[in-house]
Amino acid sequence: MNKPLRKCTGCNQMKPKQELVRVVRSPEGEVSLDLTGKKPGRGAYVCRSEECLKKARKAKRLERAFVMAISDEIYEKMEEEMRNGS
Repeated sequence: MNKPLRKCTGCNQMKPKQELVRVVRSPEGEVSLDLTGKKPGRGAYVCRSEECLKKARKAKRLERAFVMAISDEIYEKMEEEMRNGS
């Protein structure tokens, strides 16, 4: 059976879901990394690299995916989690 593929919002490449980190917007409107892949809410995916997260941030791809503004503090927190968590 084929593994589910998702597109990284940073590099725009299709990759197996397991290789990517899910970024989630909760029903309350909070944006965070979902390292478990189980949080409820709208998801977008990014490679497990700070580089791809920075590309997604620069191109405002996560803002477009979630139809909302995302503050610098949230991006910095996600970059920190990416450094520590992957």
